[in-house]
Amino acid sequence: MATLGFQPPTRTRPKSSHQSSHAAVAAVAAAAVNNNSVFFRNGFPYSLPSNANTNSTNSSNDARRKRRYMIQFLHPPNSSSISPSIAEEEEGGGGKKVVVDPWSGEEEEVRFLEEEVDPVSISEWELDFCSRPILDSRGKKIWELVVCDSSLSLQYTKFFPNNVINSVTLRDAIADVCNSLGVPLPDKIRYFRSQMQTIITKACNELGIKPVPSKRVSRSCISLFLWLEERYETVYTCHPGFQKGSKPLLSLDNPFPMELPENLFGDKWAFVQLPFSAVQEEVSSLESRYAFGGSLDLDLLGIEIEDRTLIPGLAVASSRAKPLAAWMNGLEVCSLEVDVNRACLILSVGVSTRYIYATYKKNAATTREAEAWEEAKKASGGLHFLAIQESLDLDDCVGFWLLLDLPPPPV
Repeated sequence: MATLGFQPPTRTRPKSSHQSSHAAVAAVAAAAVNNNSVFFRNGFPYSLPSNANTNSTNSSNDARRKRRYMIQFLHPPNSSSISPSIAEEEEGGGGKKVVVDPWSGEEEEVRFLEEEVDPVSISEWELDFCSRPILDSRGKKIWELVVCDSSLSLQYTKFFPNNVINSVTLRDAIADVCNSLGVPLPDKIRYFRSQMQTIITKACNELGIKPVPSKRVSRSCISLFLWLEERYETVYTCHPGFQKGSKPLLSLDNPFPMELPENLFGDKWAFVQLPFSAVQEEVSSLESRYAFGGSLDLDLLGIEIEDRTLIPGLAVASSRAKPLAAWMNGLEVCSLEVDVNRACLILSVGVSTRYIYATYKKNAATTREAEAWEEAKKASGGLHFLAIQESLDLDDCVGFWLLLDLPPPPV
């Protein structure tokens, strides 16, 4: 078992040197290996609205202007009609819509596109389609579609009664996002609820959009997670139909871990750690040095860490490091965790897949090491990393993923 000391790396690292960060990983990993490291084995029709033509300057400015619609439901439900009545009042470059909602009380819906953003540049959306802890006049939970992009430059929400939840409703709502905000259909839509996979996949396929299930923070739904937390506090809890203590209808899965596919096997592994400054250098060099890896938007997450804080990680060595990193890069890697009871490391990928990534011989010493690694992860706010190398004695990494343990949204 690799020794886990959580001491500063044995090599001095100049702040401006990328090579020093590789050396730090290698130094700690090599030291761990010398202490007996273990082996482990289309087309729904759609056209852009006329005002979204980006070929002319005036049209482009029109498409880019800020649109924010704060929709307030003024009356209690008094109709079984699916289509609410809408009155629109123009306000400069945007608008305000007042909607009489047929199912619920005084929720707030949003239609927003940042003024400075080119609509064509928004090629990936984050989407949640799920019930909310709010009851309508029938005593049934209201459902909501929430759509945004990674920068929250695009924001869209829409409420639905529970008796219209299907792929056709979702497909039409996705098309309405485009028509309402003057944006093209995205190339990809990311989502994190595995229970909605069938509906979301069918709706996306009919629109020619690639659905991507993932809880991977940097490439998936972090902006959506944060926005859902905000809406929980500012919208859902303020509604008269809010059900305090109501559990999410579609909670996030945490399935029993499966055996690791053979193509993901490495040769050796070791617990390692790097100062946060070194991790930042590794991340900043991803595009210039690596073909594979992933970073995090720490500013968006509101994470502030001192440069000297030690970030725990896992270094994996393989004689076929590049193919291994390529396979890992296509898996939407989410996080790593130690299962002390089973004496193994768990790799979470996608929205509901967990693999037994590595095992170790369970004894008092290895248990302390594993627990120390998890404690270090908690101390760093859940930040950790995965590094793939050709050898634990080498400086260079073939792949580097910055990972985060992120709690699920409250809904």
